[in-house]
Amino acid sequence: MRKLILLAIVGLGAQLVDGSLGMAYGVTSTTLLLAIGTNPAAASATVHLAEIGTTLVSGASHWRFGNVDWPVVLKIGLPGAVGAFAGATFLAGLDTSVAAPVMSLILLALGVYVLTRFTVRGLRTDRLGHPLRKRFLGPLGLFAGFVDATGGGGWGPVGTPAILASGRLEPRKVIGSIDTSEFLVSASASLAFLLALGSQGVNFAWVLALLLGGAVAAPIAAWLVRHIPPRVLGSAVGGIIILTNTRTLLRSDWVGAPDQTRYAVYAALFVLWGAAVAYSTRAHLAERQLTGGSTRTPVEQPEPASEPA
Repeated sequence: MRKLILLAIVGLGAQLVDGSLGMAYGVTSTTLLLAIGTNPAAASATVHLAEIGTTLVSGASHWRFGNVDWPVVLKIGLPGAVGAFAGATFLAGLDTSVAAPVMSLILLALGVYVLTRFTVRGLRTDRLGHPLRKRFLGPLGLFAGFVDATGGGGWGPVGTPAILASGRLEPRKVIGSIDTSEFLVSASASLAFLLALGSQGVNFAWVLALLLGGAVAAPIAAWLVRHIPPRVLGSAVGGIIILTNTRTLLRSDWVGAPDQTRYAVYAALFVLWGAAVAYSTRAHLAERQLTGGSTRTPVEQPEPASEPA
């Protein structure tokens, strides 16, 4: 019972972050499941099954608050579902001893990307209103869906920064659209896992705990997305992902690092993480002063009629 309560709390916290930042539900939840010894394929399957429910509630909540661009949802979500099915099938065929370090490497890379992206760079706003094209969203969705299924998360860490970096869509709509389209990705990955594994290794009580926690947090996150500073939250979440998966890799058969080495690496990462969060906080406060103290995202400009989608 204690483990189920912990999983529900993790699901709630992960969805608060995911719904307000557009990423990290999968990588956070999968990282926890791997840390307690869950089979990598089963961990990813468990998280994706839970995400069917959480993404449905999250998408409805974002739609309610006007955070969804439906053309973007379809253009990225359908290729994402194809990529997720392929990624889940690939992961299910890997040997467990190989899959665990591989998944941790993927998650670690995503953590580094999230930390770097939100610590070093702000959000571009000079191209708001320009349409996002299929030739950009299609390949992005295919790749992000594959990474999401093989890494137990990655749809948000790949998709959200890529669209934010384009500067073509209001940040809150980037987050809402990514969260909503993730329903298609989660359903496709779950189907592939169930076809390949059956229910082997999937604890449906854990699925329900993660789902309930996430469902409670989804409406709150959809409201918070208008107010929360993404730069600070991105740095904090990226650091957590890096620390947890570095621990998994250092303790794996691939590395087998001695205790002294592991503790030294952990200490260095904690210092780096603290510095990143402090830098992001200062940068956010400076940006807030420049905009007169407002933490809201900029208003989206109308799309030019002359440029096709």
